[in-house]
Amino acid sequence: MIRNLYIKLAILLLITAGLFYDTFIYMLDSWSHGDNNYCYLIPLVVAYLIWDKKEELEKVPASPSWRGMFLFLPGIMLYWFGELAGEYFTLYIASWLTAIGILWMLLGWRKIRVIGFALMMILAMFPLPSFFHSRLSLQLKLMSSKLGVELLHLLGMTAYRTGNVIDLGFTQLQVVDACSGLRYFFPLIIMGLLIAYFSRTAMWKKVILVLSTLPLVVISNSIRIAGTALLYEHFGRTVAEGFFHEFAGFFMFFMSLLVLIPEIWIMNRLFPETEKKSQHSEEHASSQASDPSPAPDNISGLFKPPQFVAAAAVILLTLVMSQGIEFRENIPIKKPFSTFPMRIGQWHGTRSVMEQKFIDALDFSDYLLTQYVNPKGEVVDFYVAYYETQSKGESIHSPTTCLTGGGWIFKDREVITVNIPGRAPFRIKRAVLEQPGTRELAYYWFPMRGRNLTSAYEMKLYNFIDAIMKHRTDGALVRIMTPLGPEESPRDGDARLQEFMKDVLPILDQYLPE
Repeated sequence: MIRNLYIKLAILLLITAGLFYDTFIYMLDSWSHGDNNYCYLIPLVVAYLIWDKKEELEKVPASPSWRGMFLFLPGIMLYWFGELAGEYFTLYIASWLTAIGILWMLLGWRKIRVIGFALMMILAMFPLPSFFHSRLSLQLKLMSSKLGVELLHLLGMTAYRTGNVIDLGFTQLQVVDACSGLRYFFPLIIMGLLIAYFSRTAMWKKVILVLSTLPLVVISNSIRIAGTALLYEHFGRTVAEGFFHEFAGFFMFFMSLLVLIPEIWIMNRLFPETEKKSQHSEEHASSQASDPSPAPDNISGLFKPPQFVAAAAVILLTLVMSQGIEFRENIPIKKPFSTFPMRIGQWHGTRSVMEQKFIDALDFSDYLLTQYVNPKGEVVDFYVAYYETQSKGESIHSPTTCLTGGGWIFKDREVITVNIPGRAPFRIKRAVLEQPGTRELAYYWFPMRGRNLTSAYEMKLYNFIDAIMKHRTDGALVRIMTPLGPEESPRDGDARLQEFMKDVLPILDQYLPE
């Protein structure tokens, strides 16, 4: 009976939810972030979209198919990659592929097609990876602040922009993450998708509608920034923070929505279409196809359809292995960083203590945060974080995420090869960092089990491989930075950092496991 099929479907989805339980808990916690609050509404949207198709779903017969394995098995493989590499977004996609694969195997492709848009909307529940979130936020800030300054110029107001900082003469406004427009960028895209979905019009018009959300966000956010600058002179900083700041954001979102709603109507007026009566063949197909044979009311019915048994076996085996096999050993640091010398060659260091909230967030095993100064007064900031093991939510944070979130803008980022006397040439990531009135040159890399990696993607890949082959995911982040004076070029910083590396790396080797 079809009811038994739905019961088995519910059982498989519940077991899958158990497999991804930690992932979903982390996802729910991520929703509390200001830019992700819209995610709370997505399950309701998905539920409504499925409910709206309930009559059509009833007409389409269930047809279990082994083709669902084409999504189910990649979902399970991605689960292992995300689990062992410590990557939550991979786990989000893995959970989606696994669930869709199960639906396909038990209900068939025709039923999946009926609710295809609803199933695609599930992807909107998954918060973006932090590195992509930071880069997108930065680009939106830069575009919005640039256009905002142009609007101020049109209004006859003097304003200059440096990065995401707007100098008004009497004060400076910094376009921070909360002002990037990202907070209503995704909600507006989702609204565009929903309007396009429910609109009976040509596909090209729907595509234009959805694509128009990006310029709408930038333009509306630029108007908000320009408006804040105009009002700041009369009302002070109250217009740039607190209630007014939040209200202005919501107001511009609804104004963008009011522009979006009539957009399809305007395109239909400008480019009218010839009405075509669509003929649905679902009822005809229903008469041609039949539901699966009713399962006999005995023990053999538990093993039908066979796709249910196969999926249940794979999920349960994966669950048992993930809980019963330890893929990561804790590899302790050779010596604690508390013993790291503060006098290295010509460099004299001063140790710093990180705030507890950052220690809790980064979740490393040991760290070193020191500022070294040479006799010339040149400064190098030295930071090392060591992880005995890396797992979901407890892995190395790339500087591109942490420093960008701190207001730094990365310039001229590249991978270079450095030649330090006494050791083989190795690659590092090099970047010039800028804040208003400040420039620094940064080197960073990830020493991991005999490798020097420069990319978070490489780090995730080798964590996955070494967890299986070596039962190790230990690793470190090394970051050295030096301020660049007004007359200094990045090449001056290169010479200073590589001189420091020549002295410090032999000592660091005594602390990090190979």
